[in-house]
Amino acid sequence: MAPSTREFLYGLNPCFEALRAGRRKFYDAFVNDATRDSARLKKLVALLEKNGIPIQYTDRGRLTQLCGSDEHQGAVIRTSLYPYAPWEEIFGPDRLLLLDNVEDPHNVGAILRSAEIFGFGNVFLPVKGVPEVYPSVVKVSAGAAEFMRIAREKDSNRYAREAKERGYKILALDAHGKSELDSLNGMPGEKVLLVVGGEDRGVGQFILNMADHIVSIEQCGHVNSLNASVAAGIAMHSLRPRGVAAAVPPPAEDAGE
Repeated sequence: MAPSTREFLYGLNPCFEALRAGRRKFYDAFVNDATRDSARLKKLVALLEKNGIPIQYTDRGRLTQLCGSDEHQGAVIRTSLYPYAPWEEIFGPDRLLLLDNVEDPHNVGAILRSAEIFGFGNVFLPVKGVPEVYPSVVKVSAGAAEFMRIAREKDSNRYAREAKERGYKILALDAHGKSELDSLNGMPGEKVLLVVGGEDRGVGQFILNMADHIVSIEQCGHVNSLNASVAAGIAMHSLRPRGVAAAVPPPAEDAGE
């Protein structure tokens, strides 16, 4: 069977942001007839109509069946697959992100949401060990993934080697790292590839061996409660590029998540 070339985006923010980003093909939309008069759905319907996308009004059960989730908030759009970028085109900005062994789709989506906010909009995903940018990942990212440049072509080690050759400092997040994040002072003027590992396997040993800094985040509590997405958000906030204006407009008003 040939692989599918279409998927179902769901949730208000993902639908709004995909339409605003304009990087996908849109085939048709499905809206919950019982809640079609809600203010947020009316805004979405108006945007769908403006873009000439056919709308079918249906029930909640049908929406759940289409997207495989009951978190659709009354809106599902059939679109082309996520538009990945060629990996060579990811290089350039001073801040890049690599996810290594982050196996939980929820964590991937949460990390991407923070990455878009903090200026890490160019991201490498390995072809194995990290989920693709599925609709569930876009949902958790609140649609932020639609504005990002994400590559998924090589393994993590290849990305890291290439970044090193291009003059990037490799920073690997690790709970046992000898460098504390605060001691780096944001590394202004440096080109940085931040590598975030999963909660079970962490950053691979090859990248740890080549890293310029293996970074930990100082904690004061008794319980190690920083999951991968929280730790990534803290690190990206600390390392965010300074004095760079937002590259995209703010989220759609009252879009919800």
